[in-house]
Amino acid sequence: MLSEFRDFIARGNVLDLAVAVIIGAAFATITASLTDDIIMPVLGAIFGGIDFANYFTLLGAVPENYVGSLTSYADLKKAGVAVLGWGQFLTVVINFLILAFVIFLLIRWANRLMRRGADAPAGPSDVELLTEIRDELRKR
Repeated sequence: MLSEFRDFIARGNVLDLAVAVIIGAAFATITASLTDDIIMPVLGAIFGGIDFANYFTLLGAVPENYVGSLTSYADLKKAGVAVLGWGQFLTVVINFLILAFVIFLLIRWANRLMRRGADAPAGPSDVELLTEIRDELRKR
């Protein structure tokens, strides 16, 4: 069973998938930073200093012993208050759209490269090469 597992892991597809997952996770972190640190602050500045992460709707009562801010989504959520965090959801949707668009651009670029490679003139086939070699040997 151990050798079968080793053979499974050693397959090229599994290793390629592992590399893709690691790179994808790192890329998702970059995209999250792009959204959280660049795009959302710019949108906030355009719309009057709005912090989308703190847009929420209270769905339940705030506990009497709560000492945090009533305008902080993170504090309320940490305290266990039922909140509908639609601003945070909006941020995650924007994150996804950016990531999907960048992946689209990468796939589009890769497809163009593949088409260029397919358009390149193919070299002679094996039969043509062997025929040329045979003819050259006959001449000698």
